[in-house]
Amino acid sequence: MTGGAPIRLLIVDDHAMFREGITAIIAPEADMTIIGEASNGAEAVEAFRKLRPDVTLMDLQMPEMSGVDAITEIRAAAPTARVIVLTTLEGDMQAMRALKAGAAGYLLKSSLRRELLDTIRTVHAGKRFVLPQIAQEIALHAAEDPLTAREIAILDMVAAGKANKLIAWELSLSEDTVKSHLRSIYAKLDVNDRTQAVTVALRRGIISL
Repeated sequence: MTGGAPIRLLIVDDHAMFREGITAIIAPEADMTIIGEASNGAEAVEAFRKLRPDVTLMDLQMPEMSGVDAITEIRAAAPTARVIVLTTLEGDMQAMRALKAGAAGYLLKSSLRRELLDTIRTVHAGKRFVLPQIAQEIALHAAEDPLTAREIAILDMVAAGKANKLIAWELSLSEDTVKSHLRSIYAKLDVNDRTQAVTVALRRGIISL
């Protein structure tokens, strides 16, 4: 600790036991204090407005409002707000969405005991931190052509088990057009079939179930 007021933290996660675990990690630290908790994105936005924490610790998958949407709203109201994502999601697309929304840090929940405290201090100092394995995933796919909105919509429907004929009917497309989109999806994701495409897209966070 270098002196001065402690870093004021807001914890946002829909699991009470996880919030308790974060509290247990932070409690011994003299330069940090928890000033509030929230269990979903909407509560997070409201708590941020009331408490104005120095750093917000934000989960991504929550009811009512996602972490990315909460980060977007918080940063719109306070452009200098510092947010660290704490998540189980390792995909590069989830990380990119969070970082583009304004997150300054991105940690996996499995790494918190090793990385959390240093990351809080780093982000509070105005710097950014992304776990090396996540940064590597982002870099690995950075030069690739992204899937279009139509391709993602089709992939969502494939993941739901819908056949090409039904996808074509629901999207007012021909089956040949759907097949053409699927070929483009396979090429962009470097896969050979529908199952592989869904598996890779879920892992990377392009789609979710």
